[in-house]
Amino acid sequence: MDSLTQIVLGASVGEAVAGRKLGNKALLWGAIAGTIPDLDVLLNPWLDTVQQLSFHRAATHSFLFALVVSPILGWLLHRLYKNQPATMRDWTLLFFLGFVTHALLDSCTTWGTQLFWPFSNYGVAFYNIFVVDPLYTLPFLALVILAAFHSRLSPRRRYLNNAALAISSLYLLWSFAAKGAANNVFEQSMAVQGVPYSSYISKPTPMNTVFWSVTAKGEDGFYNGFYSLLDEDKQVKYDFEPQNAALLDPLRGHPKLERLLEITKGYYTVEQDDNGAILINDLRFGKFDGWQESGGGYVFVYKVWKDADGELRFEEVNNRPKVDQQYLQMYWNRILGRSV
Repeated sequence: MDSLTQIVLGASVGEAVAGRKLGNKALLWGAIAGTIPDLDVLLNPWLDTVQQLSFHRAATHSFLFALVVSPILGWLLHRLYKNQPATMRDWTLLFFLGFVTHALLDSCTTWGTQLFWPFSNYGVAFYNIFVVDPLYTLPFLALVILAAFHSRLSPRRRYLNNAALAISSLYLLWSFAAKGAANNVFEQSMAVQGVPYSSYISKPTPMNTVFWSVTAKGEDGFYNGFYSLLDEDKQVKYDFEPQNAALLDPLRGHPKLERLLEITKGYYTVEQDDNGAILINDLRFGKFDGWQESGGGYVFVYKVWKDADGELRFEEVNNRPKVDQQYLQMYWNRILGRSV
């Protein structure tokens, strides 16, 4: 998820592990532990597009990283704060849980997290929460900040932090329940309409867990639909988009192209632009405003072409829409199940 959310989660975990011994130092180092996995992006300037996609949420987000690095950092911090009552075990557990909860929370989003790296580069994803969700983050943040203003031995401090962890966890459980309810509607409506599919991905639309989208894999393309838990009509409208995978035939076999397609988990469509370059749409994220009648552009699009030397090049296309007050009002109405 977003950096602020991971900082808050890490701080709260640090407080739960060692708050009574370290006070706000536990919050601080917990926040740092919640940030460390995302420092993999610092290597981006030295990586091309596909390498960036492969490396992010890989090594630093794996269980192996947590197992190996946590005791090292635990030993270092125990040495740094040798006059503090926290033991090396406390410091190691603070970092271990900070790393693991970061990775598991990222796995709840759409991108996917390589939890089992280096044994597998599969991106584990549960698709139950958007990468930014104020209803998850803001109450969490508020309670953790309030906890920080109390003495490390205060029962109220512990109560506030425990409440923060409980409320945020309950919201995640709600997101799974909401996803299950949306999936039930998607499956029933596809059955009634005779939509043929072999698998599907459902995910929440931005910043909420009420309005959901689905992408179902058909034989030669994909069916896309949207449903709000507040919709009265349970018959979802599906739009079909051909995959056009044959456009990639001249390029197949290139390791980076194959890796890019692997990252999409097979959920991609292909287009060709006016200059002959290939555009690969990652359908896992869907379109920014596909819920509107006018449709919209895909969140993640990758341009592929051959340079003058015949080498295959990759570039992410910035396809962000204009988000203004009118757009947000329409989006809010759609979440509430109103026609737009």
